[in-house]
Amino acid sequence: MGMTPESGQTRSGFVAIIGRPNVGKSTLLNSLVGEKIAITSHRPQTTRRRILGIRTVGDQQAIFVDTPGVHDPRTDLGRYMVDVARRSIPDSDVVVWVVDVSRLPGDIESRVASWIKRAGVPVILAMNKSDLLAPEDIVAHTEAYLGLLRVDDWVLTIATEAHNLDLLWDMIARRLPPGPFYYPQDQLTDQTDRMLVAELVREAALRYLQQEVPHGVEVVVDSWEEEDDGTLRIEATVIVERESHVGIVVGRGGSMIKRIGQSARREIEELLDRHVYLALRVKARPGWRRRAPEVRRLGYS
Repeated sequence: MGMTPESGQTRSGFVAIIGRPNVGKSTLLNSLVGEKIAITSHRPQTTRRRILGIRTVGDQQAIFVDTPGVHDPRTDLGRYMVDVARRSIPDSDVVVWVVDVSRLPGDIESRVASWIKRAGVPVILAMNKSDLLAPEDIVAHTEAYLGLLRVDDWVLTIATEAHNLDLLWDMIARRLPPGPFYYPQDQLTDQTDRMLVAELVREAALRYLQQEVPHGVEVVVDSWEEEDDGTLRIEATVIVERESHVGIVVGRGGSMIKRIGQSARREIEELLDRHVYLALRVKARPGWRRRAPEVRRLGYS
């Protein structure tokens, strides 16, 4: 399906989803787009690249930018991630600011509010995790967030249950500028298959490793070959920050890396709709997140 030419009838624009780590931005994006596009984890700093999710409903198309979580950076990677988040605001037509309404705002929220104010872009405040908000805190917490800046709209959401996301979509769609669609109507993301595969392997690793390995896990797809029988043969390397983490990721007798591989392969086959052979190896690149050249070499620039 191609672009829609009737620019007078269609509305389309870029929507930045911004907020601190672990407030539910990726879950919200996946629910709005209707497919698993952004990887989700209960550990902060999962999203590192600007992932585009695309939603087209009738004559409205929103291109979602899922930005890295805003935090106090201590590494080159962290500084890059916060900079990506900050720069995505003025480049957008609409900002959806996602906060965890069960907690009161802090310094990071004040910083994000000042970025949004400066950009002068329409902003919708999605007060997420409202199921965790104690009834006696509703007024105090919502007023604390609304006191940080003048928003164009706000809504209480529960991203994991898609609660009020239809209302959020209406708020977004109303504010999209008139213009032709940027993408075909059936396209859901601009991520390449290789990038999505690397992210799915990384998500599986984070899920099984839990607290054992800090968040310095990256995945690089080394080879991608189609065999005669149609099977896709993928080889990838799981990169960790310390030599001591290699053994943990591999596991006793290779048990952990096997679990990670099996879990990731099922999701990759579902994503690509074909039979996949996935081979994983583990390598240490000590302190890669703290070295700017390494951060660039792994695709963050």
